[in-house]
Amino acid sequence: DHGIRSRVVVCSNPLVWRLLAPRLPPALRAGDPILLPDGERFKGLPAVSRAYDALVRAGADRGTTILAIGGGVLGDTAGFAAATFLRGLPIVHVPTTLLAQVDSSVGGKVGVNLKAGKNLVGAFHQPRLVLCDLDTLRTLPVREYRAGLAEVMKYGIIYDAALFAELERDLPKLLRRDPVVLARVVARCCEIKADVVAHDETESGLRAILNFGHTIGHALEAISRYGKYLHGEAISIGQVAAAEVGIVVDKDIA
Repeated sequence: DHGIRSRVVVCSNPLVWRLLAPRLPPALRAGDPILLPDGERFKGLPAVSRAYDALVRAGADRGTTILAIGGGVLGDTAGFAAATFLRGLPIVHVPTTLLAQVDSSVGGKVGVNLKAGKNLVGAFHQPRLVLCDLDTLRTLPVREYRAGLAEVMKYGIIYDAALFAELERDLPKLLRRDPVVLARVVARCCEIKADVVAHDETESGLRAILNFGHTIGHALEAISRYGKYLHGEAISIGQVAAAEVGIVVDKDIA
């Protein structure tokens, strides 16, 4: 049972809940879900406070599991609420975007933004289970789906040359959301991240490689007030910039 407790409170956003609620078991549709606004600009302490208030109204206790259904913003916000409410509730992630399935739902880093920067308030809080349903990607807008590919490419660049070669070869199929290719790629990305996190959960060494492209990417998100770039888009720009800086440094050393 993965340590999941009997009492479950669902946390989602309005759009995802409207699309996916009919597919959930009746027991999960019975209660009032915690619905948080979607979008990076809403990933802050006000949303966490809203989740806390809803958990209090629901009578949540330490026998309650939070079921987070949504993308990266929802997962990060719900995860931080789970990590801190009553000093920690178990959480199960059902990521519904490509970026969340291959990256943010795996590894236990949860948190929210401050005006001063991205993810400045957070915790390490591992999920009891991550369930990736590829059918949820069918309704994902093209822009959102392509933005998620930035994190997919990251794993090939930082960890697995064979994966990168596969992505080059099968990119047309991946862009068409071919289920066979997609299943293989999502599974491999999760394996890579889980392996890195298993060796360095709290980012004191190896896990830092997962931040490839994120320093510049996070800065772009912040200065544009989280309204111009999707996370994956900003990270892809950051990856290109980081690679160019690396080439320049390498030439200087040579």
